[in-house]
Amino acid sequence: MQFNKKIIELSSIDSNDDTYRITTKTGIDDLVDSIKNVGLMNPPLLMEKSYSQQPEFTIVCGFRRVAACRFLGWTDIEARILDPDTGELECIKLAITDNALQRHLNLIEESGSLHMLSGFFKDNISMSKAAQALGLPKNPSIIKKIESICHLPLPIQNCILSNTVSLAMAVELCAFEQEISVAFVKLFDDLKLSLNKQRELITLVKEIALREDISIMKLLCESDFQKILNKDDSDRTQKTKEIRHYLKKRRFPAITIAESEFEKDVKCLKLGNSAKLIPPNNFEGTTYMLRLSFSNLKELGCHAAALEKIIQNPAIKKILGRTVPCLVTIYFSAFYRFIN
Repeated sequence: MQFNKKIIELSSIDSNDDTYRITTKTGIDDLVDSIKNVGLMNPPLLMEKSYSQQPEFTIVCGFRRVAACRFLGWTDIEARILDPDTGELECIKLAITDNALQRHLNLIEESGSLHMLSGFFKDNISMSKAAQALGLPKNPSIIKKIESICHLPLPIQNCILSNTVSLAMAVELCAFEQEISVAFVKLFDDLKLSLNKQRELITLVKEIALREDISIMKLLCESDFQKILNKDDSDRTQKTKEIRHYLKKRRFPAITIAESEFEKDVKCLKLGNSAKLIPPNNFEGTTYMLRLSFSNLKELGCHAAALEKIIQNPAIKKILGRTVPCLVTIYFSAFYRFIN
């Protein structure tokens, strides 16, 4: 790398030219304190613009350093000026390296870096080698996923930085129109949803929109949906529960009815806290599970009497039908012989 150190006017540096910006960090308080106390230890790296009549410079490395010096009221600054023959790819590599040496690049910074490089490497092998040499991910499929992130709207990028949205979810959001992806991310952020719940919500919304032949945005903006989100007397956990129930009811009306009837019948069984009847998944089978909790033989024995009452309860016959109660009776008999 060839450069000359010069004292130049800060006014000649074009801070609006983000060609080589890598960092997502905008705060400069730490740099202001450092430069104020010990001076500018690492001068910014600049490239003079060839088309400008007056000396004007593009920042290759040191955006925050330049901003801090401006904040301190400096008029002149020492800078390293690259040789005018330095190519754009070399400048990109210098920008990436300068940032990577200071800290581990976050996903947005890696995405921007890979996007800059991608314009110079058309095949996966050469792109992979260039990325690896700069400390970036080298796997072609990972490179493709990460690179797509920098095209996402700023609100989504901010949620990625705050860990509200993962790489896996960011890749999924790339498939949607900007308005839809932003709406989903706002939901994720407001409700603080886990990745599994984020995926569940997206899947339900997509399937409902397809089933009812409406747009995703129309569904997300509907009054019933928004009414749940805007409840002042509900916390995030309650809102999430209600949203999931609303979407499941709308996507699977038959299953929702079955769940409601099942819950009513289970209440009639009066199982208490130490027993739980578990239905087949989505009520698509005939096998039920009865989970019993106990800590000693006495509690175990109490379940025997409780099981007899459950078997005689009309509600269990309604739940299981005509054939399944026989299985329950057989299970109970074996259980009763075991505890006695």
